[in-house]
Amino acid sequence: MAKKLFVGNIGWDTSDDQLREAFAANGEIEEAVIIKDRATGRSKGFGFVTFVNDADADKAIESMNGKELDGRALTVNEARPMEPRQ
Repeated sequence: MAKKLFVGNIGWDTSDDQLREAFAANGEIEEAVIIKDRATGRSKGFGFVTFVNDADADKAIESMNGKELDGRALTVNEARPMEPRQ
């Protein structure tokens, strides 16, 4: 089963491909996406990386949390379901 990770504090100029490349050493990635503002197309500074294997995702949390990417220390943890909006 795939496990999705939340990645915060991503640099404004970091691309989806750079995010995927940074996490690829930890295992097979199903998807790596940086969330962008609908109006401007600019990064919101966070994204998600989905691993094919749960163990690889756990390894990625351990190795990537606090690691620098494009000069910013990443925050990495298991993604939680989005809260319903009021």
